[in-house]
Amino acid sequence: MVKSLYLATKFLTKSRDPGLDRQPFIFSGRSNPELTQKICDHLGIVQGKVDIKNFSDGEIWVKFQENIRGRDIYIVQSTMPPAENLLELLIMLDAAKRASASRVTAVLPYFGYARQDRKDQPRVAITAKLVANLIASAGADRVITMDLHTAQIQGFFDIPFDHLYASPVFSGVFAEVGKDFVVVCPDVGGIKLARSYAKRMNAGLVVIDKRRPKHNVVEVMEIIGEVKDKNVLIVDDMIDTGGTFVNAVKALKDRGAKEIFGAITHPLLSGDAIKKIDESELTKLYVTDSIPLKSESEKIIIRSASGLLAEAIIRSNRNESISSLFEIDKDKS
Repeated sequence: MVKSLYLATKFLTKSRDPGLDRQPFIFSGRSNPELTQKICDHLGIVQGKVDIKNFSDGEIWVKFQENIRGRDIYIVQSTMPPAENLLELLIMLDAAKRASASRVTAVLPYFGYARQDRKDQPRVAITAKLVANLIASAGADRVITMDLHTAQIQGFFDIPFDHLYASPVFSGVFAEVGKDFVVVCPDVGGIKLARSYAKRMNAGLVVIDKRRPKHNVVEVMEIIGEVKDKNVLIVDDMIDTGGTFVNAVKALKDRGAKEIFGAITHPLLSGDAIKKIDESELTKLYVTDSIPLKSESEKIIIRSASGLLAEAIIRSNRNESISSLFEIDKDKS
């Protein structure tokens, strides 16, 4: 009996691939499977197989087709509308934990509901905190995301949280903008992000003071800084209806700006946003593929974030530091 146990143990030890447990297992939800495939291509691995289906009434059903027991797995899913994208992520996290995965990381190229990060009026929800609680409760051990709407959302999570910045994705944009240009922040909330771009490119910084009388409606109030006879790069984390962005372009043109470019991470582009951009005096808008574009535009250029996300995943998998990927400004003053 003792000899049989010894031989069995010896066989299992020899037959086991020592690199198997160290290789990340990457699965995709249905929000952005193209981006997940690009991430896997960067890493030179095969995407994990998972079945995701809907019953006739719309109810979501998930089953992992791989043995993930004891494995380090990554679930890539942006949580933009519709709300089924968020629910699908939660169900995948729960299924992974129940399948005895060792560590489950939610990779959210776009973190939805981030705009509801505070109680700015009576009787409203802090939905960003609710979503953070749901992700952790569903079984996520770690979260990786990119360009949050507000950085303080990191504090809503009680699990490790890696916040990447998309500025490396847009590095090739800077040469096209030209030498004599300024970086424009379309609202005061994004000034730290805009300042990091300006410092990196040795450019001036301009801030637009705006007022929002109601949701998705913006009035440009004042431009703080000089834009006359300069090329302009507008940087922001997201573009939704395009109202803020197009109004900013018009205001900058009225102040004498020459060519106007945009570098915006998350292209929600709801409603007639693409039409507004096409009809504006914008030269080009650069976006990432964190969210699939609903339709094409000659003015919108996609820069893939797959390389940045792939590097974050592999470093996380190896328990290496990824601080160099999400430090945007070493000057803390």
